[in-house]
Amino acid sequence: VQLQACGGGLVQAGGSLRLSCAASGRTFSTYTMGWFRQAPGKEREFVAAIRLSGGTTGTTRYADSVKGRFTISRDNAKNTAYLQMNSLKPEDTAVYSCAAHSGTLITGTMSSPLSYEYWGQGTQVTVSS
Repeated sequence: VQLQACGGGLVQAGGSLRLSCAASGRTFSTYTMGWFRQAPGKEREFVAAIRLSGGTTGTTRYADSVKGRFTISRDNAKNTAYLQMNSLKPEDTAVYSCAAHSGTLITGTMSSPLSYEYWGQGTQVTVSS
């Protein structure tokens, strides 16, 4: 599985960005997809994740710091996951990476980077004050 993330950039505080993560593979719909970020001098942290959960919608999980501002979604027809980021803050500045697990993660493991075996390259998000 190969993952290609894009959509990062420079935005003012309060602005929005949408990140995309395109995945190879025929069984994308069964993957659990996650977004993580890493700021300079800090450890990688969980941002959001989505897993298959019946029908076309998926179960989602968010870090407390982004709840209500970020939305993760997926388009299985396009093999792509998205991270819509609204009301961006300077503390959201980081390199954002997407990750995939080839299956359904249980809720308690969706936020751990150790649960994901495939990683894309990062995309820089910079929020100016």
